[in-house]
Amino acid sequence: MTGIGRRGLMGAGAGLLAAPMLARAQGTPVKIGLVAVLTGPQAALGTQLRDGFQQALRHLDNRLGGRPVEVVLIDDELRPEVAVTKVRAAIERDRVDFVIGVVFSNILAAVMRPVTEANTFLISTNAGPSTFAGRGCNPFFFTTSYNNDQVHSVMGQAAQDSNYRRVFVMTPNYQAGRDAVAGFKSRFRGEVVDEVFVPLNQLDFSAELAKIAAARPDAIFTFMPGGLGVNLVRQYRQAGLANIPFLSTFTVDEATLPAQGEAALGFYSAASWAPNMPVEANQRFVRDFEAQFSYVPATYAAQAYDGAMLVDSALKRTGGSTADKDALRAALRAADFQSVRGNFRFGANHYPVQDFWLCQVARRPDGKFQTETVRKVLENSTDPYAAECRMR
Repeated sequence: MTGIGRRGLMGAGAGLLAAPMLARAQGTPVKIGLVAVLTGPQAALGTQLRDGFQQALRHLDNRLGGRPVEVVLIDDELRPEVAVTKVRAAIERDRVDFVIGVVFSNILAAVMRPVTEANTFLISTNAGPSTFAGRGCNPFFFTTSYNNDQVHSVMGQAAQDSNYRRVFVMTPNYQAGRDAVAGFKSRFRGEVVDEVFVPLNQLDFSAELAKIAAARPDAIFTFMPGGLGVNLVRQYRQAGLANIPFLSTFTVDEATLPAQGEAALGFYSAASWAPNMPVEANQRFVRDFEAQFSYVPATYAAQAYDGAMLVDSALKRTGGSTADKDALRAALRAADFQSVRGNFRFGANHYPVQDFWLCQVARRPDGKFQTETVRKVLENSTDPYAAECRMR
């Protein structure tokens, strides 16, 4: 385990990781390789993922399927080559039973083969690229999040429902950014006045904001996760463009709102989950998460929480055994757990079938900011690539 891993999981919740004596007394621990970006400007997203998984372990008394848990925390550093090296070590040296996590799609693309070719189950709790949803689906891969296109299509439908005719589109130049554009355009029937792709490490959006001002669209659609979103939202408000509706995915969320603050008020997002959902499992999760970590959870945390609950439900079905891969796969497919989102099941490609919502940034009575559901846009939505998956 890295130094970051020791500080992150053992320091913040020492009681979570099974001590050797406990493992000997109560059985061999199930080993989890938890992958998250924990350094650099996107570390807030990885921290959310890590803490969401940790909260689930607290609720499960640090047991999955009745077995104690040992977590190997992997900081991918948002560098694919680093992620591959560390994940291979977790599989070959630490002999993890599951690899769980991953915020960014480029990291998932890098680790997919090393994990699945080792016949180890890979459960993404955030990244959901289209490349693994259709013909590239894999019997050892599940995701508790969404297909990248899918959640962005929700905002395309919302823009269509609002009768916007001209929309300016801007995303990062990598697979998830291209998926975002494809998803938005799959349901938006108006004119896309411009498609702008920016580097994943861009901080200054002055040139792009000038283009938006000149184009005078009815709205903009953007996907700018983490530090990208913090800077864009601040600069968008400072540029006096807030009169142009700001439609986004993973740009204004609980991971970025503490830094964006009032600059994000009223801006829209699309998601499969929000902190204010009146689902019993969600209310418990949000309440206990905030009490433990003193900040509002985002989807990165909620989906990681569901990832742990998924594994717990599967191991309960197999009696704690990971030896029979077919039996374990069937148990994962069953998704027999209470999701923080309410409706949730897996499609044929191991991507969720779930509801999606239009959300808006609001200030809570305690002064904190969060996204809140406005209306349901899609119900029991299956991602558009599921029919191409030949896995049965």
